Amino acid sequence: MRVLWYDSGMSTEFVRIVCPACYETFEVAAPSPGEVPAEVDYDCEICCRPMVIAFWQEEGEILAEARSLDD
Repeated sequence: MRVLWYDSGMSTEFVRIVCPACYETFEVAAPSPGEVPAEVDYDCEICCRPMVIAFWQEEGEILAEARSLDD
């Protein structure tokens, strides 16, 4: 699921992620703009299932999408 959210008012930016397994929403720290695009292996903070989070930029915003490892 694609979630468009970026908090530029903080020194560490966070993006909201929706787990593709349990559909719970939580926040993860975004990589710095110089490190995007990027893909990161991550375990859901709610159900602990593994996923891949893809980060990219559009119009200066860091966006993210989580997908299960089976996709």
